[in-house]
Amino acid sequence: MPKLIGKAVRVVDHDGLVIEECAGNVATHEDTLSIAHVTVAAPMSEPWLTLDYDEWLCVRKGHLELHSNDGRDVLEVKAGETAFIAKGERFRPILATPDTAYIAVCSPAFTPQRCVREEEDGGDVSARLRDLHGKSGRKCDAGVPSYDDVEVLYHMCRKTIWNMAVDAKAAYFPPTFEQDGAFTHATAVPARLVETGNHFYQEVKGDWICLQLSRSALQGLGVRTVFEEAKPVGNIKDDDHWDWICPHIYGGIATSVEGVVTKVFEIERDDSGKFLSIPGLVDV
Repeated sequence: MPKLIGKAVRVVDHDGLVIEECAGNVATHEDTLSIAHVTVAAPMSEPWLTLDYDEWLCVRKGHLELHSNDGRDVLEVKAGETAFIAKGERFRPILATPDTAYIAVCSPAFTPQRCVREEEDGGDVSARLRDLHGKSGRKCDAGVPSYDDVEVLYHMCRKTIWNMAVDAKAAYFPPTFEQDGAFTHATAVPARLVETGNHFYQEVKGDWICLQLSRSALQGLGVRTVFEEAKPVGNIKDDDHWDWICPHIYGGIATSVEGVVTKVFEIERDDSGKFLSIPGLVDV
């Protein structure tokens, strides 16, 4: 028979942005899906997001702009319309009109760990969400965050070394693989790639590319990914100011198995070797 499972909980109330969760990890302690009612009093924009869940956005009032392809593509969603964002897709919501309202449905349910927000300082909204989900009693949100649901990974490498492995139909290993501890460095946050390149690889000449990887496909080959603190690359230490948790791939990257590498991006550098941008993924 029908039953009440909870009531709406206000999870965000910040600078005119109000999010009330009607079902999910906070409101009903349920991880299968989440339903939230979002209202925005004044125009605003979110940072770039990469979701590890499917999301439906049902606009009830006003309209949304969903930017993708590094801002080159814009989908306008008007009142009465519903947009779908697939798991692993990188996009940026822009709320260009005041008094906008929409319903967000996420499957599986929203948690901060399933939503990578490309913010410089974490932000008040992120801090509030992490705090509430930390109190929700869900195992995946208590204490040290779980990264089990992160699917999309990125690894930057020299184009010549990658092409040699592809031509040989062999697994790719970075040059410092053994020295670093038998793992391949990666990130789940594209915004960190250019900074990482300039810190570790600016003196390494030649063309570079960025591989978009499927963590589950790697796992299917017996290659596990572990989220750990940032570590040195070869003899170069990580930046002392980084408090990053990074995915380390304990194995090589298969070049001839379909689904492991899902996209390849060219990386732009200047004549000095400085990393500038990754068209289609990160523009600086």
